[in-house]
Amino acid sequence: MKFISWNVNGLRACVQKGFLEFFEKSNADFFCLQETKLQPGQLELELEGYHQFWNSAVKKGYSGTAIFSKTQPLSVRYDLGIAPLDEEGRVITLEYPGFFLVTCYTPNAQEGLKRIDHRMQWDDAFREYLLQLDLQKPVIVCGDLNVAHQEIDLKNPGPNRGNAGFSDQEREKFTRLLDAGFTDTFRYQNPDATGMYSWWSYRFNARKNNAGWRIDYFLISDRLRPNLVDAKIYQEILGSDHCPVGLELNWEVTQ
Repeated sequence: MKFISWNVNGLRACVQKGFLEFFEKSNADFFCLQETKLQPGQLELELEGYHQFWNSAVKKGYSGTAIFSKTQPLSVRYDLGIAPLDEEGRVITLEYPGFFLVTCYTPNAQEGLKRIDHRMQWDDAFREYLLQLDLQKPVIVCGDLNVAHQEIDLKNPGPNRGNAGFSDQEREKFTRLLDAGFTDTFRYQNPDATGMYSWWSYRFNARKNNAGWRIDYFLISDRLRPNLVDAKIYQEILGSDHCPVGLELNWEVTQ
């Protein structure tokens, strides 16, 4: 099975910058999006052979997620089921016979960590949600999780220590998630790889200079590790301030 995840930072804009070309070329079984910034009916995509699932924020032009799947799921869930956290269209869960697929756009703690309390509440609730799913069957999690876990995951760790996405609080929550039974697939396969980022600021020629952060992930339940074939970062793909990330598993949808 092949999975792609991409924070498109506005899907309508990304469509004008080559989204469909990459979508068709990738031929993924599952294609997950974050930060679609769409309300229902604002964009109609003709994606032959794919079922489409969308979750929009209450606020227009903000957040939002989507999953395009070649296979109809057994069930679909939107959000976490916790009212204060369910207004921004941040989570979609598809259930299949042998696994759950979850795409997530984690809230940003914002400049000065203005939203850190909300972020901490989110991280705890999301971890518990994944653990409840994992009790039933293995889980595949993808998305913009808005945290660079270790110093190796961003170009300039020193000056960014304590900033949103690299605060001690956010990194500790991510460690707790992994310790609870999940594997960061890219880092598992590439423990020492440097310069591998998935997001770059639009300022200071950051992408040209590869001054980026790795904040987009595929996580899997630890027991899926034997099925891991490849984990990729498509740094050459433009169209957003993020690039797509990918996962390949030796696993069948019907398993």
